[in-house]
This record gives sequence, structure tokens and C-alpha cells, in this order.
Amino acid sequence: MPDVLTLREAAAFLRLSERSLYELARQRRLPAAQLGGKWLFPRRHLVAWLAAEAEAGAGFARPDPPPILAGSHDPLLDWAVRQSGCGLALRIGGSLDGLAALAAGEAMTAATHLLDPDTGTFNEPAVREALPGRGMVGIIWAWREQGLILPSGNPAGLHQVADLARPGLRVAGRQARAGSHVLLTHLLTEAGIRLDQIAFLPSPAMSEDEVAAAVAEGRAEVGFGIRAEAALRGLGFVPLVSERFDLVMPRRQYFMPAMQALLDFARGTEFTARGARLGGYALGETGKVAFNL
Repeated sequence: MPDVLTLREAAAFLRLSERSLYELARQRRLPAAQLGGKWLFPRRHLVAWLAAEAEAGAGFARPDPPPILAGSHDPLLDWAVRQSGCGLALRIGGSLDGLAALAAGEAMTAATHLLDPDTGTFNEPAVREALPGRGMVGIIWAWREQGLILPSGNPAGLHQVADLARPGLRVAGRQARAGSHVLLTHLLTEAGIRLDQIAFLPSPAMSEDEVAAAVAEGRAEVGFGIRAEAALRGLGFVPLVSERFDLVMPRRQYFMPAMQALLDFARGTEFTARGARLGGYALGETGKVAFNL
């Protein structure tokens, strides 16, 4: 069976009449796209939609959460939520806070970039631990460059994560439940550096833009964050690692209008152009399924 089904093929696959399937597609109640006047249906997404509907019918469904996107901060995501008109409200915090909000039914989706040191993979192990036994899907938002945010010209001559332990450096870091803090802790451990050897600012930054602001305002000589925020403030940047930033949600929420509106916008040229202007993003896999639990 092909990966993309016609209306007739999808109706036969789901054992529905073509008219019933057409109405479901027209009302945006299942995954479909209208191209050239024809409805097309991605078979893999239909299978996930059917599984989510089966869970609901078996009494496993929970009440729909509020239209909130919780978790990690990302400037491209913030912009896309506003520009797309998807209706999602942002509740910025750390990646682990986003998963906690998802588990409590307080958010529709969580933005996460949590590295698992044991496997070297992103997000799936953390989702399994935070939401055991729940039908969750991870959608790739972007790959991002993480590294050292520095004053223009890199006056301190910093080039690797171990340089953060130099005496006299004030370092802008993130709160303990942020994905950036988890990643930095791993990189420091790999370099044989303890956290208590780093002179972090007394108050951790609660978002990516706060890290860049601390460097731009001279409150820190260096911060650990993403290239996009360094570029927005005209700061220097030393790349250290590429990380995968996902949107995690119950499978059923993937098919809701708010999420579909956001992902449809992310397939457009305006979104791609914005990501290129910000810098530090690889968007070739945006919208793809990273994992389906």
C-alpha cells in the first residue's frame, strides 16, 4: 500500500464510505491535505489517528487539555506561534517543566530538548520516564546549534566547554529543569569539569533570550545557549553541539486544529526564511515524527 492514499484508497483502508471520509477531512478531524482539488491522506498518520481514536473509545482518553504550549523557550517557535494564528498560548519554562505540565493535563504540548547521556538520543527517554504508558508522539521542530554566547570578537578567547572553568569568568546558565542545563551538565562531565567549578551568575536565566541578554549587558562574560539568540543581539558564538528540539504531545492532540495550524505554517516559505535569518537552525526534518510511543 502506498504511503499517501487517495480518498478512495483511504476510505477502503478505514472501512468508511467515501462520503463519510470526505466529511471528516473537510472538517479537519483527521490527517489529510487538499492538493490540486484532491484529498490525500498520509497512511502513517491515519494509523496514528486511528490508534488515538481507539484509545478514546476504550475509555483511555483524558479530558482535552487547555491550548497551551509549555516547556522550553525557542525564538523561532515563539514567532511561529504568533504568526500562524494557531491559538496556542505559551508557558515558557524548562523542558522538564513542560513534560510535567503535559503529565498533569495542563498543556496540549511540551517543547523539549532533553539529551539522554546513556543513549545519546534526545527527548524519547525523558518522555518515557515522565509519561509512562501514555500514547505520546514527538514531532521534530528543529535541530539547533548550542554553544558559547560571547561578546563580539570573543575577547576572552573561549573555544571549548572546559574554558568555562577559567577563573574570573562570570557564566550565564539556565535553571536546573531546563534542557540547556541538562545538556551543559553532560558536556562538562564529559570534559571532566564539575558544576561547582563554574562561576554561574547568582540567578539563572529562565529563557534563552535571558542568557544572551546577560552577555550583551555585560553581566556575564559568557553564556551557554543557542546561536539564534546570539545573532539577534549581535554577539559572538562558538558552536559545541547540535540538538534536536521536539514538540511532544498525546497522539490525539497532534490532530487538533491548533497543532495542525502551527505545523502547516512551519511547512511554508515564510517559516523557512525566518529560520535562515535567525541562524543556527536546520529545518529539513521539521514536522517529521521523531518517536511514537
